[in-house]
Parts: sequence; structure tokens; C-alpha cells
Amino acid sequence: MSDQGDGRVLVAAAILGHGGSVWAQSQDFPQFKPEEMAAIMKEFEEPGTLEPTGLFLGGTKYMVIQGGPRAVIGVKKGTGGIAVKKTGEALVIGIHDDRMTPAQCNRVVERLGDYLINQGR
Repeated sequence: MSDQGDGRVLVAAAILGHGGSVWAQSQDFPQFKPEEMAAIMKEFEEPGTLEPTGLFLGGTKYMVIQGGPRAVIGVKKGTGGIAVKKTGEALVIGIHDDRMTPAQCNRVVERLGDYLINQGR
């Protein structure tokens, strides 16, 4: 999934239902645990809940650097990070490495999420 036009791409991405069902995912998307999805959903219901503990996905910890009612951006120690966008029915998740900035990753995830919202999803 890329929107940059310059070769920068997400290393993994997925569209998941709010309950954790997989709608679509890249081959390299990490295997996640139900409790990780529940914690992400709780962050959207109660912004700030992941700031003290971090966001975990597939056992990888991401420090939450920005959160809100519709989007969460996190970075992991070292390079790379994650962006999550909540739509009416889905979570759009993008994971990037050091070839892409958090802002670039967020833009890609936001645009796909906005598309799904416009489609009623």
C-alpha cells in the first residue's frame, strides 16, 4: 500500500473489522492477539489509555505519539511505526519502517480510511 509515488511503501497493512475479523491484509502483517485489538479499540473509546503502556501489535510495542477518536499514531523504539484509522466498521492499520515517516504512513492510512468512510464502511 503506497500513496507516495516515490517507492516508499508500508511494510505491512491490514483492514480489520472492529471485532478483529480480517477483511484484507498483506502477507507480512503480524499475527495479532485478541487482547491487542481490544486495547486498540479501547483507545478509540477512551483516548489516552495506551499512552502509559504503549500499543502492542503482534507482540511489538509501539509508543503512542498521537491519539484521538479516529486515529492513533505510534512509533517503536528504533525505526518504524504504526498508524491506525477507525472507520464505522473497520480499523485500517499501516506499519512502516525507516524509509517512511510517521506522517507519510498516517497519510496513506487516513486516505484509505476516509475512502471506506465515504463508502459507508
